[in-house]
Amino acid sequence: MKIGLQIDSFSWPGGGDAIGPTFARVVQTADEVGFDSIWVMDHFFQIRGVGRPEEPMLEGMTAMGFAAALTKRARLGLLVGGIHYRAPALWVKAVTALDVLSGGRAWFGIGAGWNEEESVGLGFPFASLKERFEWLEDTLRFAHAMWEGPRGSEAPLRGTHLVAGRPLNSPQALTRPHPPIIVGGGGERKTLRLVAQYADACNVFGGADNIRHKLAVLKEHCEIVGRDYASIEKTNLTGFDIAASGGDGRLTPSELVDRMGSWAEAGSQHAIFSLDGVNDLAKLELIGREVIPQIRGLGSPSPIP
Repeated sequence: MKIGLQIDSFSWPGGGDAIGPTFARVVQTADEVGFDSIWVMDHFFQIRGVGRPEEPMLEGMTAMGFAAALTKRARLGLLVGGIHYRAPALWVKAVTALDVLSGGRAWFGIGAGWNEEESVGLGFPFASLKERFEWLEDTLRFAHAMWEGPRGSEAPLRGTHLVAGRPLNSPQALTRPHPPIIVGGGGERKTLRLVAQYADACNVFGGADNIRHKLAVLKEHCEIVGRDYASIEKTNLTGFDIAASGGDGRLTPSELVDRMGSWAEAGSQHAIFSLDGVNDLAKLELIGREVIPQIRGLGSPSPIP
């Protein structure tokens, strides 16, 4: 089983001046102790459930470019991008740039988006959910076309809302045939269908029972579109705190291993989580020392290196 770290808060001691150095220490430590992936949210206001809208939030692709220069092995991405925040071709160019600058370690995380508050607040057009899903499918089609061959496609591409006259992409991504695409969310009619049709990975929420259910739905979609279900990496997203001795709602390393075991039994191959107090590097080191060696043999192998 793989393990990923999502950094979902930048409300660290020292204010704005300390965000860069603290973020650098976090991503470097996560990379060094063995995390397979490092992610940030694609938000501009802090989201409900994590903090107040006014709390610090970094633009995601810039943050991942910064992380690329500081890490050596972990894959990097947004979990996940809001479709309406960037034009389709800009999504592909941005992920390609991250892939090139990181030496082939980019993920393309994308979803329909949901945060109307930040969209209205900052002036991003916030279309209906139906239209956002249409934009999402257009973007997934554009991505496959722009990652074809040595420089993308020379043929015009027409989507539901958009037309690309020459989907050129130079330099081309280093990861071939393209950076892995992860579509976030567990919507059973649209989201998981798009995973089956276009993506390399899904990302679902909840415990083992929900993971098992959502993956069963994904498998049905794969059968309908003729996709090999085993070719899709199954990931899940959650959050918790950890301490060597547990207590106060924190997991012990052994409890985390057991929990990851239940996710693996449900079908997950890549557990991604946010960690309370992630700027306390001792927590990352604890996971690297006492959790990561124990979870490598859990579950089925991932199709994504």
